Amino acid sequence: MSELYIVGTPIGNLGDITYRALETFKAVDVIAAEDTRHTLELLTHFDIRKPLISCRAQNEELAAEKIIKMLEEGQKIAYASDAGEPGISDPGAILAGLVRKAGHKVIPIPGPSAFATLASVAGAGGKTLIFEGFLSPKPGRRRSRLRELLATGDAVIVYESPFRIVKLLADLADIDSERRVVVGRELTKLHEEITDGTAQEVYEDYAARNKIQGEFAVFISGLKRIQVSDEDTENEKRGRYDNR
Repeated sequence: MSELYIVGTPIGNLGDITYRALETFKAVDVIAAEDTRHTLELLTHFDIRKPLISCRAQNEELAAEKIIKMLEEGQKIAYASDAGEPGISDPGAILAGLVRKAGHKVIPIPGPSAFATLASVAGAGGKTLIFEGFLSPKPGRRRSRLRELLATGDAVIVYESPFRIVKLLADLADIDSERRVVVGRELTKLHEEITDGTAQEVYEDYAARNKIQGEFAVFISGLKRIQVSDEDTENEKRGRYDNR
């Protein structure tokens, strides 16, 4: 039995690479990548030379068959998507599932993700945070899903492209103009920008811009929680202590 390592890589700033990720890349026999050219640039920066094979969304199942065969031959393999954590709006989930089903170990090597990065500075609060990834590019489906997500009352994080970010913000402003929104643009990169305000304010900000570039993560706040009574609070604490 051999091992497949699922390796998180920087979403922008190469300084965010972990020591464990670098050691894993150095130790394996082969590195599978969503885009071999992108991963080659990363490896070259850290002076790491390893054979690369492609495993992208369009060929993930076929690539998984090849990777499983290599694992059966005793080779150790690492997998990296273009940026962030594989399997989170990136290829990697199908590969991990098929490799584990084939009887091989799948070992996580955690790293940065735009989802966690934005959540850490959004000031979300609450116990629940929904991650939706990319919404449908079709206007009707996008608006319908947004309404469903906002109706939950929980905070939500979605990803969006520079081509549709204004449309997304317009939909949010139309559905709930006062809902708090935090937009993270180019997180961890040189031109990182974090914009905070009501849905209407953030939409007007971006709608007025002449040119929009970068990758986006968008935090949408949940509704304010109903104030519980002192008795409810004490009951919750008592239950928490009793369940230790």
